[in-house]
Amino acid sequence: MKGRVLIVAGSDSGGGAGIQADIKAVTALGGFAMTAITAVTAQNSCGVQAVAFMTPGMVADQMRAVLDDFGADVVKLGMLGNAEIMEAVDHTLARYPGQRCVIDPVMVATSGARLMTDDGQQAFERLYARCFMLTPNLPELEVLTGETIRSEFDLSRAGRTLRAARGIDWLLAKGGHLHGPDVVDTLIGRDSETRYSDRKIDTLHTHGTGCTLASAIAVSLAQGMEVAPAVQRARSYVRQAILQAPRYGTGQARPMNHLPILE
Repeated sequence: MKGRVLIVAGSDSGGGAGIQADIKAVTALGGFAMTAITAVTAQNSCGVQAVAFMTPGMVADQMRAVLDDFGADVVKLGMLGNAEIMEAVDHTLARYPGQRCVIDPVMVATSGARLMTDDGQQAFERLYARCFMLTPNLPELEVLTGETIRSEFDLSRAGRTLRAARGIDWLLAKGGHLHGPDVVDTLIGRDSETRYSDRKIDTLHTHGTGCTLASAIAVSLAQGMEVAPAVQRARSYVRQAILQAPRYGTGQARPMNHLPILE
């Protein structure tokens, strides 16, 4: 077991996304997963039925308890929800300078349910200063930049603009929502840009792909991998998790297999 990852995110009762997916991904790739739960959701493959946020103090207490004892090689931030929790996370991370963070800006669930409040969206900007890597999908990138994205070119341009404006080390612009036969993601650094492409899979088993990808990247970084290979490893892992998905669920957002047989 190698690589300590503290995951700050919400719970998914269906087990396909959120903290549950994060723990599974980190564990499957040989890391040690720790958690600070920000919210509890009642959800399944048909959607999110209810959301209850933790108190900001409790989120901060969980983070401090883990970081003061075990420490973390990487912190992964997922669903934070509202401004008060984001401020608590920001203030807590300020006590641990140099802590690398992979941030998945969770705003909307696969089912379409909103997972970030309006004030949370504004407060989210405070976390850019803590961000080593940001992993927005197309709709999230549109919200964060105010730009309309219709092509791979638009996706890369918006990613470059956001990375430069916010001083983020790395930004992975995920293009799964673009039309076309391929899933194209672009990893953008200060002086580099790497394109990843795979053929799209016709399936409903894509619930938790964003959470899982970010956690797979986080544990790979925690294990000492360089950024570009970490992204490639994480994308390959998520692809196999989709291809080997269990036939569970009756809704439009069905779970993956977080323990796939890897090639």
